[in-house]
Amino acid sequence: LVVVVELVVVVVLELVVVDVLVVELELVVVVELVVVVVLVVELVVELVVVVVDVLELELVVVLELVVVVVVVLVVVLVLVLVLVPVLVLVLELVVVVVVVLVVVLELVLVLVLVLVPVLVPVLVLVLVLVLVLVL
Repeated sequence: LVVVVELVVVVVLELVVVDVLVVELELVVVVELVVVVVLVVELVVELVVVVVDVLELELVVVLELVVVVVVVLVVVLVLVLVLVPVLVLVLELVVVVVVVLVVVLELVLVLVLVLVPVLVPVLVLVLVLVLVLVL
């Protein structure tokens, strides 16, 4: 009977040891799973950080493009605001020059129209006198 009890105790102890070993193995597996989950979470966090960095860079590039477009628009606006009055002044000068030329041409025409009737008889008289003197 003692041997049977010893055998039962040994079997129970072996079962307890096996159970403890199984529990240890399960704990090791659980710990390994926790480590794998932690690693996956770290990877996800790194990916999120990379995505956020890329988005920040894209936002910076977009903002810089907006700034460049605004600067170009301001330069074009300033050029238009400066060039339009200058062009208006140049056009006014051209108009003044054309008006002066028209007035000068009118004066020349008036002089020609007034002087031709007076000069033609004088020239004819001079020619007649020269011819009389020469002949």
